[in-house]
Amino acid sequence: MLRLISFIVCWTGLLAAQTSGEHTTIWKADQGKVSFISDAPLELIRAESEALRGVLDPVTRSFAFTLRINSFEGFNSDIQKTHFLENYLEEKKFPVATFSGKIIEDTPFDIPGTYSVRAKGMLSIHGVTKERIIRGDLTIQDDSMVLDALFIVPLEDHGISIPRIVRQKIAEEIVVTLRMTMTKGSKS
Repeated sequence: MLRLISFIVCWTGLLAAQTSGEHTTIWKADQGKVSFISDAPLELIRAESEALRGVLDPVTRSFAFTLRINSFEGFNSDIQKTHFLENYLEEKKFPVATFSGKIIEDTPFDIPGTYSVRAKGMLSIHGVTKERIIRGDLTIQDDSMVLDALFIVPLEDHGISIPRIVRQKIAEEIVVTLRMTMTKGSKS
């Protein structure tokens, strides 16, 4: 719950800066796609969500993104989804995952093109927050930008333990991909 409150404070701060005249515009995403793959020796698990939300301030290069854990779909079976949500990610205790931080590079958000970027921030999953640097490609157009990223999440880093009986069915490291389209917010 504390992570959700921190995310909301960060998001509200970015929006307040926009309306106070401090910045002329922000970029926001109302829908982005996140998918993950667990490729273990005995089982391949895939799921995705289109509930990724976020905001980015191009002046400070600060951003905040959030994802509801229970929004993932596409598992091999309903029982697999139930185990994922209830046993491993404990979605009732930890309903959201967040990532907030800054883009390291001095990216020209007003010049169309594709830029390789690194985002340094805090990734919070399963109630455990870890500092991460995530690489991605940012494609900027006149009125939108698309962020594509691929990164690895070690389950152990976020306190997610896998029972010995299913270790051959769940990978210790999960491959995560995301694609988020952001549009300019209204000018202040």
